[in-house]
Amino acid sequence: MSHRLPPLNPLRAFEAAARRGSISAAARELNVTHGAVSHQIKTLEETLKTQLFERGGKRLKLTPQGALLLPAVSTAFDGIAAATALMNRPTTSGNLRISCVPALLSLWLVPRMGSFSEQYPDISLTLTSSNDASLIHSPDIDIAILYGPGSWRDCWTRLWSTLDLFPVASPSLLNSRPLRSVRDLRDHVLLHGDNGQEWNTWLAAADQLDMPRHREHFMSDARLSTEAARHGQGIALGDNITASSLIASGELIIPFDLSVPGTNAFYVATRNEVRAAPIARVFIDWLFETLESEKGSQPLPLPRPAHRARNIRAANTGTATGTVKPENATTLSGTRKATSASARKTATKA
Repeated sequence: MSHRLPPLNPLRAFEAAARRGSISAAARELNVTHGAVSHQIKTLEETLKTQLFERGGKRLKLTPQGALLLPAVSTAFDGIAAATALMNRPTTSGNLRISCVPALLSLWLVPRMGSFSEQYPDISLTLTSSNDASLIHSPDIDIAILYGPGSWRDCWTRLWSTLDLFPVASPSLLNSRPLRSVRDLRDHVLLHGDNGQEWNTWLAAADQLDMPRHREHFMSDARLSTEAARHGQGIALGDNITASSLIASGELIIPFDLSVPGTNAFYVATRNEVRAAPIARVFIDWLFETLESEKGSQPLPLPRPAHRARNIRAANTGTATGTVKPENATTLSGTRKATSASARKTATKA
């Protein structure tokens, strides 16, 4: 069955211009001149013997005929792109051995394993919970996801995500023992996923480093402190990556409008010869694509910069943004980045 179709390039120009709402934006996307896009659209209109855009105004507006054509053209191009991606995807199968920071493994990677397996059903994963950088060179590990400075030698490394740290607590705990100011933390148990340095950094940013502390529990990693907070055992320091799902689901609440940046960050590391293998490349690409996709679709804004000392001092008098939000807000939009020098000293986030 033959198909009488308009020429492809004019259709591409029409789709890009309609989607972007601008001939200039379409020209940038297609890497051609403004005049070339205009010419292609004119060619398509002459071929179809109809006007597709209303002339005039800063933003392009489709005519009824253009609005009828656009969904069909967009669907066709999306289908071509999807088929091409499948054709170009490397043939991969076998076992991939991953070492990952405990908190990130339990709270981020494991819940998303199903997504990876759907895309790559012939790849099986062997997961190890560790933040040991020496595993980069272990013959038993293919890829390591680490929390650290990223300065490891004789390997391929790439920054995956920076972190912002802020207190988190369970709704049940805050309902029974509300936090109306930072000073109220002295009546709560502080949960540590390190040697205490991260809490010291946050309290210093809040001008409360000398605050008396009721009781503290120290745990081997942030996974345990976050889980303890989820079960109402105290207040932990969460972060914008590993605690994000628990915050979004309402299992954890951010009680204060202050965050501090982690000096270290999450990195993906592997040996250069492993990086060249298709099975490793698809997993690494999936890690970055999944993170970017979630950031792009994340309805909760990231922590906002703020002047730390002025706002927190005001908060301790109960007059500004350091106090607990009404209803104990559960979103990441409640946190602010501290900008003091002391806020930039953090410990390991294993």
